[in-house]
Amino acid sequence: MLLEQKMNLVIDFFYFYHLKIGKQRKETLETFQTQKVSLTIIYKKMTRLSIVEVLKLESGVDVNVSGWVRSFRGNRFISLNDGSCMASIQVVVDYENLNTEILSKITTGAAINIKGALVESQGKGQKTEIDAKEVNIIGTANPDEVQKTILQPKKHSLELLREQAHLRMRTNLFGAVFRIRHHMAFAIHNYFNSKGFFYIQTPIITGTDAEGAGEVFRVTTLNPEKNQEADQDFFGKPTHLTVSGQLEAELAALSLGKAYTFGPTFRAENSNTTRHLAEFWMIEPEIAFADIIDDMDLGEDFLKYLINYALEHCKEDLAFLNERGIKEEQQLPAAQRNEFSLIERLNMINSNEFVRITYSEAIKVLENSKPHKKKKFKFPVEWGVDLQSEHEKFLVEKHFKKPVIIYNYPANIKAFYMRDNDDGKTVAAMDVLFPGIGEIIGGSQREEREDVLQQKCKDFNIPQESIWWYLETRKFGTVPHAGFGLGFERLMMFVTGMSNIRDVIPFPRTPKNAEF
Repeated sequence: MLLEQKMNLVIDFFYFYHLKIGKQRKETLETFQTQKVSLTIIYKKMTRLSIVEVLKLESGVDVNVSGWVRSFRGNRFISLNDGSCMASIQVVVDYENLNTEILSKITTGAAINIKGALVESQGKGQKTEIDAKEVNIIGTANPDEVQKTILQPKKHSLELLREQAHLRMRTNLFGAVFRIRHHMAFAIHNYFNSKGFFYIQTPIITGTDAEGAGEVFRVTTLNPEKNQEADQDFFGKPTHLTVSGQLEAELAALSLGKAYTFGPTFRAENSNTTRHLAEFWMIEPEIAFADIIDDMDLGEDFLKYLINYALEHCKEDLAFLNERGIKEEQQLPAAQRNEFSLIERLNMINSNEFVRITYSEAIKVLENSKPHKKKKFKFPVEWGVDLQSEHEKFLVEKHFKKPVIIYNYPANIKAFYMRDNDDGKTVAAMDVLFPGIGEIIGGSQREEREDVLQQKCKDFNIPQESIWWYLETRKFGTVPHAGFGLGFERLMMFVTGMSNIRDVIPFPRTPKNAEF
């Protein structure tokens, strides 16, 4: 056995004794000091624990933790947080016997390492605390400089927190949001892997516009001061950042059966609303041998899995965000308050079957509604119009009080790749609507008939030569297939209760803003 392997076995042995049989740690260490390696050094290096791990331990063991100082009271009580969980741990220092230079550097924002005994807490609000035996300063934080930042312990506006996005993850609010974002990303991959999907990495630079919107970021190496043709560009033709990986995901599904993408997408829409980003992440599954019903089934099952995963694995962070949401709602006029709390909205998804209605049925519901009859809707309601957020909100929150899937939309308000229905007016498209968010998923059965798809390209002014490869899949064993897109940030807004999409992505990209 190699020396390194022997060392690892010994380290694992020490770790077990350190956590489970704290009183025997010293004797065990002395027993193994006959080895020809410095076990004491290895032991100290390998046993640093995260705060979330320490909080799960019973008192009576020695611990080694590092983190950032949230506060330091009376030269005695340190509130230490390392980002691993919402809770901080209280560290009690013996200031009378602590080096004055070290004591002076324990300030808000400073990074420190603590070694000491985990003991039962004498104060309120925590079960255990650390009786510090050793305090080491890792990184200092000048109090005068801290006062200029969001690290100072007081309430800050969300606007200021966005301006200091490099620090905002240290706050309770954004620590919670981005821990949940991690768990949701993990859950997405976990779900599709368990269902037999294959993860496909689609191009970020592309020569096609899947949505046909034309609002794209151009990618070029041409000198704007020179009169150069497109064929002189790096790729020999106009290219841009992708708005969707759907078309490429379809190619994968038509070979692998089931595939999905999860990556960044870009849209050059000059919009500064709370619902738009220039750079955002999309989850786009595609399934072969499937129709619009299969698509709706997948979307509902997928969303319920994600919400349930959040409720099960993010309890502490969701409890904090739920309480924050209740307090925020109390500041609003009664008419603007949400009827349900964050946790109640999440449970609403899991406890209800999604209502499924056609677009035509949705229009009838809206036409017969009080807001429409009393002319309270800002936008018109009639067959053929694209539903606005006020219409979606009424259907989900007032009429059905459940998640809603609307399907079979008018063909002229949907994309070229959506399958024409036999009525000649609608396409097999579907949108999933959630309370507080509106559309969270948009999908469809894809048009698998080559002749129909070619005609739709003409109708939508899409050059066939730009997607020749997409059309060609309809020549060789074409099959019914379907898929959808879920905006990751839209999902995050729903799960966290955050009202601005810029607050659920670490470093938002918006018009006139590309900081960090």
